[in-house]
Amino acid sequence: MDYHQDRFEDFSLMVYKGEKLVALLPANRLGNTVFSHKGLSYGGLILDSNLKFKNVLKVLKSILNFLYLNSVKTVEFKILPTIYNVQPSDELSYLMFLTNANLIRRDALSVLNLKSQPKRSKDRINGYKRGVKNNLIVKEVKSFDEFWNDILIKNLQKKHQTHPVHSLEEIIKLKKMFPNNIRQFNVYYQNKIVAGTTIFETPHVAHSQYISGNTEKNSLGSLDFLHIHLIDTIFKDKNYFDFGISNENNGKQVNSGLQYWKEGFGARTITQDFYSLKTENYKLLDDVMI
Repeated sequence: MDYHQDRFEDFSLMVYKGEKLVALLPANRLGNTVFSHKGLSYGGLILDSNLKFKNVLKVLKSILNFLYLNSVKTVEFKILPTIYNVQPSDELSYLMFLTNANLIRRDALSVLNLKSQPKRSKDRINGYKRGVKNNLIVKEVKSFDEFWNDILIKNLQKKHQTHPVHSLEEIIKLKKMFPNNIRQFNVYYQNKIVAGTTIFETPHVAHSQYISGNTEKNSLGSLDFLHIHLIDTIFKDKNYFDFGISNENNGKQVNSGLQYWKEGFGARTITQDFYSLKTENYKLLDDVMI
C-alpha cells in the first residue's frame, strides 16, 4: 500500500497470540471511522491458516475493543471474495451477523471457474474467429506505456470522463514490487496495439484489473481473442478467472453490456460484501461459544 500512502491516514493493525502474529487488518482512518483499507480492491482480515474459529472470534473482538478504546465509533469491513481464500474462511461473514453489522454494499463479480466452464456464447466464439481471421497477435510485455497511453486512458476519458485508478507511474512501481503478480498482455493488429488487459495474479486466480480496446475492438474481435487466449493457454491451470465487477452506483446497478460480454465466456456471479458495525458491539461476542 506504500505507493499511495499519502492519500490515506494508515490505521493498519496486527494481532498477536502471545508472541505470534496471527492476523492483519489493512486499514485507514477517517475521523471516528476505520475502513478495511479503501486503497485496496479486496480486503478484510488476513488470517493465519492454522487459526480456528474460536480464535478468529477473539481476533475480531480484540480489534473492535481496541478501536473502541481509541475513540473509533464505526468500522467498515470489505469481505474478501471467497475465490481468493487459500482454504474455506467465511468466519468474518458469520461474525458480521453476530455483531449486528449492517450490509451497506454488495458487488457482483463475474468469475469463470476454469475447472468447470459453461459453454461460451456464439458471440464470443465468433469474436475469437474474427481475431484469428485478422491475424491478431497477443504479447506479454514488460512495459505498460503503450496500453496506458494509447488505449486505457483515452477510453476512460472518452466513455466515463475518468482516469485509471492506478496512474502509469503507480502501476510501474507496483510491477517492480510484485514482478510475478502483475502482468500486461497486449493485442496487436498489423504491429499496432489495439487492445490489452492488466492481470493481477494470485496462486489460484487471474484477475483482469483493466480491460480495454480501441474503437475497432468489435470488428477485429480483439478482446474476445485476447481473453480466450488467456483462459485457454496462459492461465488454464488456475482455478478461477476473475473479470471483476460490472457494477455502478455503489453496487445498486449493473452495466448490462459488460455483464453480457463477461458471461459469454462462461463467467458467473459471486459477491463481495461491505459491512458497517459499531465498535461497541464487541460485547456481543462474549457468549458465542457454549
